[in-house]
Amino acid sequence: MFTGLVAELGTVRGLKRVQSSYHLTVAAKKVLDNLKIGDSVAVNGVCLTVVVLGSGEFTADVMPETVRLTNLRDLRSGDRVNLERTLRLIDGLDGHIVSGHVEGIGVISKCRQDGIANVVTVKTPPELMRYILHKGSIAIDGISLTVTEVTDDTFSVSLIPHTSKETTLGFKTVGDEVNLETDIIGKYVEQLLRFDNKKAKTNTTSVLSKATLFENGFV
Repeated sequence: MFTGLVAELGTVRGLKRVQSSYHLTVAAKKVLDNLKIGDSVAVNGVCLTVVVLGSGEFTADVMPETVRLTNLRDLRSGDRVNLERTLRLIDGLDGHIVSGHVEGIGVISKCRQDGIANVVTVKTPPELMRYILHKGSIAIDGISLTVTEVTDDTFSVSLIPHTSKETTLGFKTVGDEVNLETDIIGKYVEQLLRFDNKKAKTNTTSVLSKATLFENGFV
């Protein structure tokens, strides 16, 4: 579990393709503190497992499912990436609940200044728009942000100067792809409602009986 609060910007040292997967090596500083093989690190919002530790860097495997659903496949040596270690029980939850399971890719369609803020608009796949709401939470490349505007196929977020400076969104431009993870709560609610509706449709046996009437005070 993550919070969407980026710890630092790492630098890609290599992305080696192995059949349909990749070995991703990232140079970092802060996230390497007490990092062990087997630990998880969010890279641009993607939860990856550390498989190799080197001097000032770590390497993680990127499996085919992750290659298909995220922008990690397009990384090049020298690219900057958002990094975050997993949430510990003693840490404060200052962002929102982020699983690191990216659901799809959005494309930046507009960037504009609004006072000190940089407003970024992202064109989003229709299957994800249903989970995005005004003033709701969204993770873009692993950054916890608040949705400020929603249309039929886009949403916008407003970045303070600190966020622009310390994350990849500060140097992304129109046409760039970003990883998206919607709020996990809405997805679970939807699944529960879908399951209950399906169960109700298949359950044709009446639950009304003399026993249930008696139990509820009817004699």
